[in-house]
Amino acid sequence: MERVASRGAIMFSVVSAAITMLLLSPPWAFAAAAGSNCTTSCGNISIPYPFGVEPGCYHAGFKLTCLNDSLLIIGASSAPVLEINLPDGTMLIDVMRVDESELPLPDPESSSNYTTAGTWDVIGNGGDGLYALSGTRNKLVAVACDVQVVLMGLDGDIISTCAAFCSPFLGKTYMVASADCSGVGCCQATIPTGVAVYLLQFRRFNGSWSGEEATVYIVDAERLSSYAMDAGLPSSLPAVVEWVISNDSTCQGNVTSPECRSSHSFCQNSTVFGGGYRCHCSQGYDGNPYVLNGCNDINECESPEIYPCFGNCNNTQGGYLCHCPLGFEGDAYKPTGCKDVDECMHPEAHSCYGICTNMPGTFHCQCPQGRFGDPFIRGGCITSKNSFSGLNIALVVSGGLILLLVALAAPFITRKLQLQRAKRMKEKFFKQNHGLLLQQLISQNTDIGERMIFTLREIEKATDKFDKTREVGGGGHGIVYKGILGLHVVAIKKSKIVVQREIDDFINEVAILSQINHRNVVKLLGCCLETEVPLLVYEFISNGTLYHHLHVEGLISLSWGDRLRIALEVARALSYLHSAASMPIYHRDIKSSNILIDDSLTAKVSDFGASRHIPIDKIGITTAIQGTIGYLDPIYYYTGRLTDKSDIFSFGVLVIELLTRKKPFIYRSDNGDGLVSHFDSLFMEGKLVDIIDPQVMKEENGDVQEVATLAVMCTKLKGEDRPTMREVEMTLENMRAKNGAANKTAPACSHRDHILAQGANQELSRQYTMEEEIMLSARYPR
Repeated sequence: MERVASRGAIMFSVVSAAITMLLLSPPWAFAAAAGSNCTTSCGNISIPYPFGVEPGCYHAGFKLTCLNDSLLIIGASSAPVLEINLPDGTMLIDVMRVDESELPLPDPESSSNYTTAGTWDVIGNGGDGLYALSGTRNKLVAVACDVQVVLMGLDGDIISTCAAFCSPFLGKTYMVASADCSGVGCCQATIPTGVAVYLLQFRRFNGSWSGEEATVYIVDAERLSSYAMDAGLPSSLPAVVEWVISNDSTCQGNVTSPECRSSHSFCQNSTVFGGGYRCHCSQGYDGNPYVLNGCNDINECESPEIYPCFGNCNNTQGGYLCHCPLGFEGDAYKPTGCKDVDECMHPEAHSCYGICTNMPGTFHCQCPQGRFGDPFIRGGCITSKNSFSGLNIALVVSGGLILLLVALAAPFITRKLQLQRAKRMKEKFFKQNHGLLLQQLISQNTDIGERMIFTLREIEKATDKFDKTREVGGGGHGIVYKGILGLHVVAIKKSKIVVQREIDDFINEVAILSQINHRNVVKLLGCCLETEVPLLVYEFISNGTLYHHLHVEGLISLSWGDRLRIALEVARALSYLHSAASMPIYHRDIKSSNILIDDSLTAKVSDFGASRHIPIDKIGITTAIQGTIGYLDPIYYYTGRLTDKSDIFSFGVLVIELLTRKKPFIYRSDNGDGLVSHFDSLFMEGKLVDIIDPQVMKEENGDVQEVATLAVMCTKLKGEDRPTMREVEMTLENMRAKNGAANKTAPACSHRDHILAQGANQELSRQYTMEEEIMLSARYPR
């Protein structure tokens, strides 16, 4: 069972010699400091002091080896050096990957799913206290299916972990954009700062160690997107190593140190290793602070893209000066900071005794018409005998008349041009939004109202040109305004985003939604197509949302009777959309803030901005993921496959929200579980009283357990295990009839209720697998 490949021996006994040669470095610390006989590069890699190759050319602990004048490595290790960065105190090295087969498998007679922990000394000799992997720059990356990778400290404490799964429709192959390693075929996690040696383990979720082998990297996160993790996995990837001059001393006075040899340099203590320091060039200087005269002044004027100057730039030692050109004043460090000086406003300073005309950076001074001479001398302009002829008078009068006519006509011409341009834009948007197709549908379908298409002028009049005071709400899909069309108060939704590929389906969906006539669905009255994004007109519901009624301050919220009735009304609406509409409609964003409440506390489903209609001959479609964190169906999230079961999962979350008064999108238990996962665990343990709203426990008539059972069934991980909305509606109808009117006969669905309860009770003895727990409690990255 002990399988250790030759490469594995190098990796887990450690890229061991990586720092060995550092310990053998000579005791002189700064002997030559990159003298004339020192190697300054290996291949295309520069070697700045304190690093070096020959004796006397490096500081203690910073010896490198150059193989064949082309490959630079740390001492005698096999980790190639790709780059050395003095200002950042970092080094880029090539780190070999680790394969799952390089660790011994667990004893087949034991119940463990973990490999035997292997030591991963990435740099060698534990970095000798001078080197450690950067936690801010690097990522732990695993390419695998159904495997958890665990990174531990030498004391056995877990310091980083990630898990990767492969959905069935992907099979055994996966194409992953590396920067997108989010858990499907590839995962990533952060690593701690200042650690050089780890323990590494693998865990298989399915208990099988056959099939695709897991591979682990530590890699520079900035370069991760450059590598495609597909069939041809690289044998190594670059990682960032941080270093300090010494791990057991600090800067003198926290600013100086003998090792900072250059003038215009300073010492700065490091917080990465818990000790040690680095040298830096002072502000306005760059170069090597570890050698004499290594820090040189930066000529900022040669790099205006870094050091902005929008006037005349003069370089100084450690900085630069920027001032406005002659004839301008202001702040030359800003793009428009230099303003022209109007010399004509200060004639005493510029001695102009004639007509002064300001020009950029200067001015022009001339004698008045009919005079000649020197206008810069007081009395220097002399009157001409023929200064003002009849021709001059005629020119002045005619010019004045022309200017008067232009001034009078300009507003009318401008207004006319603006109206014509606005008309052309309206016609363009109307055609772009398929207004002609909607007109054709109206003429062919008498079920669609004749006043379904509204003009932009009507909408602007109804909303006072979208005045801010008319805003009554908003969300991920747009802003809602309150308006008055005719004698009716309406809600007008103005979308935020233009997605041309969805506008192609917009008109058909408007036609379908306009035919929905259900007391628990907000009625779509029409639309305006004369804007870039179509505007939708709905009936106005004045009493706010279920979210605001449920999550009020204090102990008392909606009564249990009202909550149960609202759940039934939402179920009726969704059942109608799924099975009774002319074409099935999936809402995709069921949540408490999208349930409007009218004055009689009747629920109405709203916000169809994310909804999709599904052709009758199809059971689902693959589409871009939309929805709200906490309510989103995990199977739909991972597969993109939209079915009616996605709305049922969101409805189940809504029922849990009604039972607990907890907010699904922010709730986290003490163990870090989301609302759905925590509720399911308490349900299976018979401890629902720990999470149910105390007001519900006081008001309920013994039906909380039934409602909780229904919520658990609706939020099953697998869509096929969830009931249909029609079955949910019948179950809630039966509860209402049983509790509210004992003299009435409940709908004939008790057999289905028995099946729902039986299915939920069977779950009491089953624990969620890790995969399900991750999918249900994860903080979705959206």
